[in-house]
Amino acid sequence: MRPPALEVADVMRAWGGQYLQSYGERMPAVHRKAIGDITACRTPAMGGAMYYCRDCDQWQYSYHSCGNRNCNKCGNERAQQWLQRTGSLLLPTEHFMVTFTLPGDLRRVARSHQKLFYGLLMKCAAEALQTLGWDSRFVGGQLAMMGVLHTWSRDLNYHPHVHMIVAGGGLWKDEGLWLASRPDFLVPVKALSVIFAAKFRDGIKKQAPELFGKIDPSLWCGSWVVHSQPVGKGQAALKYLSQYVFRPAISNKRLVSMAGGTVTFRWKHSQTRRWNTTTLDVKEFIRRYLQHVLPRGFVKVRYYGLYGHRHRERLGRLRDTLDHSTDEKTTSSSEQVEASPTHATCRCCGRPMLVVAIIPRGGRWPKAPPEVSIAFSQYPSHQTAYAR
Repeated sequence: MRPPALEVADVMRAWGGQYLQSYGERMPAVHRKAIGDITACRTPAMGGAMYYCRDCDQWQYSYHSCGNRNCNKCGNERAQQWLQRTGSLLLPTEHFMVTFTLPGDLRRVARSHQKLFYGLLMKCAAEALQTLGWDSRFVGGQLAMMGVLHTWSRDLNYHPHVHMIVAGGGLWKDEGLWLASRPDFLVPVKALSVIFAAKFRDGIKKQAPELFGKIDPSLWCGSWVVHSQPVGKGQAALKYLSQYVFRPAISNKRLVSMAGGTVTFRWKHSQTRRWNTTTLDVKEFIRRYLQHVLPRGFVKVRYYGLYGHRHRERLGRLRDTLDHSTDEKTTSSSEQVEASPTHATCRCCGRPMLVVAIIPRGGRWPKAPPEVSIAFSQYPSHQTAYAR
């Protein structure tokens, strides 16, 4: 019989307690919560629901997911819903993905001031893009942008950067005229890099003057990496980014083994496209995993310019002007409904099951299913719907 696949939850269950004993007093509360939730996810500790199928006379248990955005077993359904919802938001025009990377020498400071640096990273990237977007030599109008924060490299190292999906054009503010960019060029990245670094410098100086004084001034003059590439209508780029919106730094399928106090995992090199393996001490693996846990309440997807929430009505009128077909809207809406099941189905016959008990987190599970007659009297058929 094939052994069960290794999961991050297995690593946390085996070593999370020792890690907390060693570093718990110095860890942010959000890191401790992540360990606890990942360990308990889809186990009796999370509570769940008990179902009954009248046709097959079968009982079925379903444990709740933890719902923590740092758990790699949660978020798949939400990622699909976000992809469908955001895909319908895109303007029917060419798009670009512009990536802004924080310089390596600033990452140590950023790790200790994550909320400040992450917020500025996204805000300054959008402002730098819009600064050049107003220039009539490139676009000459207000841009439509959305940003997704990404903090890891493929080998789990700390690598904060933001991906900005930008529509290939802008809205001229005087006449409301859409000005399309070139299909293969949005703005010059060298100029964009200089503006981005300057805005980030000014943001740190304004919001954290004491911290600004401790940063080497030469860092503001160095080369900041900014990359831009056309991505067609943007749907494929959104699908690529959706894996970062509701999923953490590594998936279970990339884990190879856990033995002798080490964890081995696979990762694909971004340039050679070849798969590599890395073996880390288990505490180092947990540390790398947790360093990508975002500060509590931090929003990692943000919308700017015409994609901003206050411009949605204006965006709708512009989409009609650009001849966005109503068939695409209908398809997206129907797919979103179909993607969210409203009831549990029997593993034997595939028919809807009755919910006969819901156990809250930390509650006690019954040792045996209740009598069917009692279940029917207390839980009528209309209660078959259950949202996990």
